[in-house]
Amino acid sequence: MIYTTTIRSELEDYIEREGLNLSQLGRRAGLNAGTVSSLMKGSRVLAVDQLDRITRVLGLPEGYYYEHYIQECIVETVPNWRRIRPFLFRCAELDCLNCIRQSVQLLLDNLTYSPLLFEVAEEFFNAGKWKAAAILYESVAASERRQHSERLAFCQYRLYLLRLGDNQENNLQAAIQFEPFVERLDELDQLDALRELANTYKSLQRWDKVDEIAAELGAKAKIQLRLASQPEAGREAYNKLKRPLFAYLAFSDLLRGGVCDARGAYEEALEYAYRYADLSWVEDSDEETGKWVQLFEGWAKANILVCKLMIGNESVLYEYAELIESDEEEILIGILNITKAANRFAFNIDIILEKFKFRLMPYFSLQSNSACIYTPQIIDEESTECCYQLAYYYLWNKLYSEGFRYVLTGLEKAKFINNEARILSFVRLFEQYRDYASFDIQRQYQNSMTKGFVQDEKKISRIISSK
Repeated sequence: MIYTTTIRSELEDYIEREGLNLSQLGRRAGLNAGTVSSLMKGSRVLAVDQLDRITRVLGLPEGYYYEHYIQECIVETVPNWRRIRPFLFRCAELDCLNCIRQSVQLLLDNLTYSPLLFEVAEEFFNAGKWKAAAILYESVAASERRQHSERLAFCQYRLYLLRLGDNQENNLQAAIQFEPFVERLDELDQLDALRELANTYKSLQRWDKVDEIAAELGAKAKIQLRLASQPEAGREAYNKLKRPLFAYLAFSDLLRGGVCDARGAYEEALEYAYRYADLSWVEDSDEETGKWVQLFEGWAKANILVCKLMIGNESVLYEYAELIESDEEEILIGILNITKAANRFAFNIDIILEKFKFRLMPYFSLQSNSACIYTPQIIDEESTECCYQLAYYYLWNKLYSEGFRYVLTGLEKAKFINNEARILSFVRLFEQYRDYASFDIQRQYQNSMTKGFVQDEKKISRIISSK
């Protein structure tokens, strides 16, 4: 820790070395002489902007004195929010996360700072300063004595969103940790929270959980739609939602149809698709509503064709391929559906795969960050499954070079998202066709199986022993 005398003594040394008076020093720092004089006497606590100016004059790195500033501004004096708030923002800009952590721990000895810090956390979150926001949310949540408080639940909601990433095991733990807090959120926030949870469980293929949460989302959306239709309803409250209100009910049907599809109940999946295909009951006519109506109608049309494909109706194959060709965001799931159907019913889809080959490639990289309506977790899961289906299709049809290419690509992707079940599926597929793999392919496979598991020998032995 750097103490007050350090700044003062360094300023004194600088003044002596440069032959300056206080006014001249003030001009160099962009401060008036009175401020500099107060600092030299130790009778004034600097604002963070003034501290930054002095730090630059002394030729020191940005944030050099921030740990000292915590001591002076919070520990040794009565904390002043007008000084602390800009300091927290400056720490976030410079990524001085430890200083934020220290400051918050000291401030929350007084719980009156909890709502103020929560507001700053929200500003950090909306500005994309997620690491800084997470520190504040964690600290505010820990300080909440009323364990059923809405602020506690909302902090947990934000932390859940911030914890989602590429690692599927971590995503599962984040969802499990957050789920008990959903009911404590504001009723409208619950809609978005349930939507996010359903998407997470969908990416994990936890279909029972998806169905359970989707049903709950649909029930709550119906209640809110009834309330919103009443003459005395204030529509302003619904502006906080990320989607038009009707979309949450339609999304519930879309999710439940997806669950039926995953379970092979295609007739039931069709029933759900017909529900969100007909949105003539939606009364609003604004641009955002129109956009989402169009999206759901498009998804319904596609999913009706998918259901027909999955029961063996080859006649809709090229109609569906033509449909996804015009929508970039549907290409990945579209090729996945086509390839699954081909593997099930021995359709020949060589022409379709050749047509979409290069448009699929970005999804198979480890960092597929393309802007998309689907969550990154869903894209990661679907691209990994698509690799498996493509690998199976090509290997089954004795196109071994292409097949093994997708095995190796999918294996890397499955490792990247830490999906053990997916890793195992690629291992089994490779071993089934090992005799057709060239020496070079076998070497790449062996390297892939050892690289990335060095830190976890138990995991690789468990996977290999499961073959």
